[in-house]
Amino acid sequence: MKLLVSNVGSTSLKFKLFQMPEETVLCESRIERIGSGKKGIFTYIRRSDGIKVKQEDLEFRDYEAGIRLFTSYMTGKETGVITSVKEIERVGFKTVLSKNYYGVHELTDVVMEGMKEALFVAPVHNAAYIEAIDQFKTMLPEIPMIGVFETAFHATVPLERRIYSVPFEWYEKYGLIRMGYHGASHSYIAQQATQYGKASRIISCHLGGSCSLCAILNGESVDTSFGYSLQTGIMHANRCGDVDPYVVPFLESQGMSKDEIMYGLSKKSGLLGISGLSNDMRDLEAAASSGNARAGLAIDAFVYSIVRYIGAFYAVLGGLDQLVFTGGIGENDAIVREKVCTAVAHLGIKLDAGKNAASHSGVISEEDSPVTVSVIPANEELGVARQTFGYKL
Repeated sequence: MKLLVSNVGSTSLKFKLFQMPEETVLCESRIERIGSGKKGIFTYIRRSDGIKVKQEDLEFRDYEAGIRLFTSYMTGKETGVITSVKEIERVGFKTVLSKNYYGVHELTDVVMEGMKEALFVAPVHNAAYIEAIDQFKTMLPEIPMIGVFETAFHATVPLERRIYSVPFEWYEKYGLIRMGYHGASHSYIAQQATQYGKASRIISCHLGGSCSLCAILNGESVDTSFGYSLQTGIMHANRCGDVDPYVVPFLESQGMSKDEIMYGLSKKSGLLGISGLSNDMRDLEAAASSGNARAGLAIDAFVYSIVRYIGAFYAVLGGLDQLVFTGGIGENDAIVREKVCTAVAHLGIKLDAGKNAASHSGVISEEDSPVTVSVIPANEELGVARQTFGYKL
């Protein structure tokens, strides 16, 4: 089966065409700055011979323009890997949330309506996927579209860990419960971690623009830092993470509007909010090394938020076999990994400083470390491909 996976961002598109079940990537593409008013960037790679195309200064008014450009290269005489899009048998999407649909589902009109109803909880993510999926359905009307919802992997978390201590009828009537996200990433970690050592009890740290931790027991999610929305859990690049709910009415009492507050919590908080400088960890580390106190404070607060959840999940799991770092920061930032591992060394973690400084993947702990520490590059597309391929229509 030839299976296309699409990963949709608010202004970006990523594609990988897989040959399944071999899990061979035939081609991949990334399109940036869609509908942003900035000059767009298009990258396409054919894996068999490494042919690469990169174009800049393009205009992508919408997702359709990006999809059409990608498919033209995927089927082109000089760059293609298939002769027609009709060779694709399924399209899988790393979807976020649909009301009442929390697993892997064909994206029927009913499921799409559920995504629209969940726009309040995930406005940016869902809006992007709804637009992109609609374009795909128009262009490829005969091909099944499958949504691998980010909440799917966390369906195994026991109810007592998902329920909020609010009136029970709010759960019954409105579905207020810890959803959990980054399911494609954490489920991939659960599968891959066995290659690096004992992996019955894993804490997976997905650290990037959006961040979450997941406690994994025998391959299943048993707790996660995300809650009902993507605004919760540890600090993010722009989002606040956990915050007292009374912050909102207090700020309203000080004259701020609800829109101003919600924009501040979701766009101007996290690393950016504390530092007042940047949401990029590389910028903050450079500034902190030059004496910028707020940049240093942002880094320390970020690390502490991770450490706090590691401690909680260690207790939930009854111990720890492997601590995994993934995502843009998790894979590339040796300083953050060192700070986190130093803070939780008492849990049985012995970091190998040399391996940590040099590696973007593999084991970075010392050979005699009771807990294995590993870096596993994120591959959400492969996780989506596996679940899309296994879905029974």
